Amino acid sequence: MRVLVAPDKFKGTLTAAEAAAHVAAGLREAGHRAVELPIADGGEGTLEAALAAGFRRLPVTVSGPTGKPVDAAIGLRDGTAVVELALASGLTLAPRDPLGASSRGTGELIRAALDAGARRIVLGLGGSASTDGGAGLLSALGARILDGAGREVPAGGGALAWAESADLGGLDPRLADVEMVLACDVDNPLLGPDGAAEVYGPQKGADPEAVALLDAALERFAVVIARTGAERSLSERFAPVPLISPSVSAAPGAGAAGGVGFAALAVLGARRRAGIEVVLELVGFAEALDGADLVVTGEGALDRQTLHGKGPAGVAAAARAAGVPVVAVCGRCDLDPAGLAGAGFARVDALADLDPVRCTTDPGPLLRQVGRGLGIPEAG
Repeated sequence: MRVLVAPDKFKGTLTAAEAAAHVAAGLREAGHRAVELPIADGGEGTLEAALAAGFRRLPVTVSGPTGKPVDAAIGLRDGTAVVELALASGLTLAPRDPLGASSRGTGELIRAALDAGARRIVLGLGGSASTDGGAGLLSALGARILDGAGREVPAGGGALAWAESADLGGLDPRLADVEMVLACDVDNPLLGPDGAAEVYGPQKGADPEAVALLDAALERFAVVIARTGAERSLSERFAPVPLISPSVSAAPGAGAAGGVGFAALAVLGARRRAGIEVVLELVGFAEALDGADLVVTGEGALDRQTLHGKGPAGVAAAARAAGVPVVAVCGRCDLDPAGLAGAGFARVDALADLDPVRCTTDPGPLLRQVGRGLGIPEAG
């Protein structure tokens, strides 16, 4: 068989590339040909998947969520840059600071992509430490968010409660000529009970009082941006057009990554797309699928979230459309047979069924064992 091995990460134990290598090793031991193509869903691991597919790594030192420098990177190939928010503004990079954490480092990555000559920027959202509406990102690109005295407000979502105006005249003019793509599956709006603060703030350390403060501050920021007439693409930013209503703050995805989605959609003219679809294009999945007899995908846990835009479900949908059967490997599986069949998985191998202890401590050898035992399953 020619087998395309395209898993996502096994979070906490293996990267997508490591998982692919283990499965592929088992397949080769069984006499099959294996092509490794690690994937991601637009969040953490997106840059790694791009690099494995041939993008060039450009190291960049940027401001972390609390201002401390962090070492990050972007991926470059043929005028396209891949920017992963989690590497610059991720929750794992600093102590939790729900009111003060900033997305500035992600803006600095975008600026590095512009300096490298990128004409298209794919911004992977996910794992954000901040709830600042993307104000930090915009500041890194030349915007100024001002209080009533004309001073720039401090970093973080909490300080947006003092915002009175936005000066976007200093935004990097190169942004007007760049296609900006949001690789994002989150469809939350910026504000309200389904918004960035209410839904994701507690994960970042915000208590109920902080959540309420952040939601009010984000609402104020959205009003400030609307007053500038900025809720349109940068190519139109200098044209005398009326303010846009309803606000982009209500758009699906505006609440992604603590509101970075809002800044990208409203000010940078970004276009939101399903993260897995973007990543499959970046890594050349369709080309790698051509001639494959079987696809193996997977992640740490197959559950209800898998069916809503996660990597393995996207891989299964693309392979099924091409008539190629798909096997999933995972640490554990919480889906029933109907859910698995509906998602397009012809078979699932859960490592917990082989060894419930090692599946979470040392899953690599188990993945290799699964690879040795794979055959062509019956579709559906």
